[in-house]
Amino acid sequence: MEQPVDFESLSEALEASGDYRVLRRLREPAAVEPPAETRMGLFLDVETTGLDPRRHEIIELAMVPFFYQPSGQVVGVGPAFSRLRQPADPIPPEITALTGIDDDMVAGQTIDPDEVAAFAAPAALVVAHNAGFDRRFVERFSDVFTTKPWACSMSEVPWTEEGSEGVKLAYLAMGQGFFYDRHRALNDCYAAIELLSRPLPRSGEIAFARLLTSARRPLWRIWAENSPFDLKDRLKARGYRWNGEADGAPRAWFIDVAQDRLDAELAFLRAEIYLQEIDPLRRRISAYDRYSDRC
Repeated sequence: MEQPVDFESLSEALEASGDYRVLRRLREPAAVEPPAETRMGLFLDVETTGLDPRRHEIIELAMVPFFYQPSGQVVGVGPAFSRLRQPADPIPPEITALTGIDDDMVAGQTIDPDEVAAFAAPAALVVAHNAGFDRRFVERFSDVFTTKPWACSMSEVPWTEEGSEGVKLAYLAMGQGFFYDRHRALNDCYAAIELLSRPLPRSGEIAFARLLTSARRPLWRIWAENSPFDLKDRLKARGYRWNGEADGAPRAWFIDVAQDRLDAELAFLRAEIYLQEIDPLRRRISAYDRYSDRC
């Protein structure tokens, strides 16, 4: 009778040689009851028919509750929410190619906004990997998401400072030695929670602890209205972005800075852009508004 293959021992032997790296499949974690003295976060991911929340629709929504200590240590996940939804128009072929979701899979499927609101209500924080995308879609679907603070696991963890050459979820997973079935919302949630629960490669700090620090820190958005056109490259080099949308905000260059950088940024604008004492338009942004259309 053949002996079962000990794949883990083989993997360890390959890695010990120094000539191989082995990627392990991420298994779906077992759900647990909320541990004592923890808070509940909610990791969320959507698949959609396109990039514009004003024109495109959600076709899949997944939410995974996870429990964490105030220090940022992730200690478990709860039962997940995962639903498909039939959009008004056929799913574009390029979306099916990316996600694997086709019209037959979503036929007759709906997502109940009341069920979504009840599921998300206990969360102390909502997290997404590219929250600027997901938040704009789900806030149109349920008002519950307008009442929550949000954080972004892509932009609020210093992945590049920690040695990563990219911030896409699958790339980060490979850097941590695992892989998963990508571009399905529930799998993306589990992969991101796994990444956030691990120490960062260089600092050793838990990734979610770093995310919490960022989420708790308010930012200031400063608009460089009517700045001289010939100085736009200087603004771009400093990190300013152009807002050309008709969204109620100024059509101008803007930047988001932490509280401890506010005075320095105002001084830069006065000394190097406007050459006079001006008081630029600015707004304090907390995690309750960050990544939303309200910004």
